[in-house]
Amino acid sequence: MSHELDPLPYDYDALEPHISEQVLTWHHDTHHQGYVNGLNSAEETLAENREEGDYGSTASALGNVSHNGSGHYLHHLFWNNMSPNGGGEPAGALAARIQEDFGSYEGWKGEFEAAASAAGGWALLVYDPVSKQLRNLKVDKHDQGALWSAHPILALDVWEHSYYHDYGPARGEFIENFFEVVDWDDVADNYEHVVEKFE
Repeated sequence: MSHELDPLPYDYDALEPHISEQVLTWHHDTHHQGYVNGLNSAEETLAENREEGDYGSTASALGNVSHNGSGHYLHHLFWNNMSPNGGGEPAGALAARIQEDFGSYEGWKGEFEAAASAAGGWALLVYDPVSKQLRNLKVDKHDQGALWSAHPILALDVWEHSYYHDYGPARGEFIENFFEVVDWDDVADNYEHVVEKFE
């Protein structure tokens, strides 16, 4: 299976002034493409190793599948979680679940922002089907700090390439502006999909 980079669901300048055209171009076309290429290369190596019965490079390739695969999947989620018509707060079943699991929208948001401020990769809102609740996660790189079986429904990339050109070291300002472009309809769709599957 060969993985491909999907185009952005909006124009490169659509999220300005919150995220610049330049950052989206670099981030999508260079960084995300790099994870797609890395995933394809790792899977090719694994297939060759199995065919040849030589597993000397297998452990490294498996690590590259985890790193690049997680980078690819989370970036795909990140792009779709945003919209030029985003912002505001969640509504409906998602809003009710956030209230139930975090006490309030403000309680959830404060915890999510803390995760984003401290992470060396991603802040994620996930649905945990084991405990049947929403959780925030602080993930370093793309796969360190993940929770087995959890399904991300909202992703915020806080690697420096996602904000430094626009905000410099002011990561908190980038995090604040992310909420101006969050597409809560997409997040709600992700939530409803996993709840239908597991509850």
